[in-house]
Amino acid sequence: MPLQPTVEADFCFAEADPFRLDCGEEISPVRLHYAMYGTPNARRDNVVLVCHALSGSARVADWWEEMFGDGRPFDTSRLCIVCANVLGSCYGSTGPRDLDRRTGRPYGASFPVITIGDNVRAQALLMDHLGVDRLRVVIGGSIGGMQALDWAIRFPERVERCIAIGACPISAMSLALGHLQRQAILSDPAWRGGDYEPDAQPVRGLALARAIAMCTYKSPELFDKRFGRKPNRNGEEPDKRLADRFDVGGYLDYQGEIFVRRFDANSYLVISKGMDLFDLGATPEQERQNLSRITARVTLIGISSDWLFPPEQVRSLAERMKQVGVRVEYLEQHSDHGHDAFLADANDLARMLGPL
Repeated sequence: MPLQPTVEADFCFAEADPFRLDCGEEISPVRLHYAMYGTPNARRDNVVLVCHALSGSARVADWWEEMFGDGRPFDTSRLCIVCANVLGSCYGSTGPRDLDRRTGRPYGASFPVITIGDNVRAQALLMDHLGVDRLRVVIGGSIGGMQALDWAIRFPERVERCIAIGACPISAMSLALGHLQRQAILSDPAWRGGDYEPDAQPVRGLALARAIAMCTYKSPELFDKRFGRKPNRNGEEPDKRLADRFDVGGYLDYQGEIFVRRFDANSYLVISKGMDLFDLGATPEQERQNLSRITARVTLIGISSDWLFPPEQVRSLAERMKQVGVRVEYLEQHSDHGHDAFLADANDLARMLGPL
């Protein structure tokens, strides 16, 4: 059984003064659902902020259990681990299922665009609420790594160490694949312009979006090793019937089926769009200026078989950081699990990082 949080609660703010987003819109009130493992010390300088990936939740021990324990990165006998659910999610923080008090109806597709920066600014308010002035570590993979990088740039005085795994501004190919995932949802008649009931969401579109995403999260090597060209294991015969699948098709369909039981289509649209929008500066000069703000010690981790965030792109970011004086190290996780390696091979990642 995964480790249970010491505290799991909602932090509510922006009741009177709305929270202004990077897109220019405002939301009020705002709720951040968070979980805490361990206890802050008297000086509150032992806090590690974990930023989750696209479909993650605040309960980090549920999905990153291998990172917890004596001698591992998240040793709760020494450290206090905090994770907050991102805005737009369906796991407790303010999102599309919440009521828009201007209309009295759920936001649905009218929920505004949320950026990585919006989430980081909200997390900073949570840290203020918890009395944490400076974070020992901010760590995350994928979209969580984007948040860790934004923290180091936006609040340099508040971050001692930044660890970003499989994270950098995404390429045009990744933008294209994100677009297709959202189009799969928008093209489902059950989406109804985003105005669907929770028990009647566009499951076919959301399942297809997840199946496309799973292709980007894994690697060709893993798919060849695991599935090859074998027929689907339930006895289908793809050489005889058009609808019959290969084994990899059965896997992708299954991943879509189980995903729709736990996630919301509008949340998927909001969070994936925020991932696409992340950059470190609109121009190379702006990126240099932003990176030069970093005072934290930075660890960037590329994943050898990751083609969503290729390791050479993560390594290039490390070099650009070095050029402006950032104390940065580049490490590479060797795995055939692709982008998912930071979750699928978490024991290996824990050994790479060691105690924080």
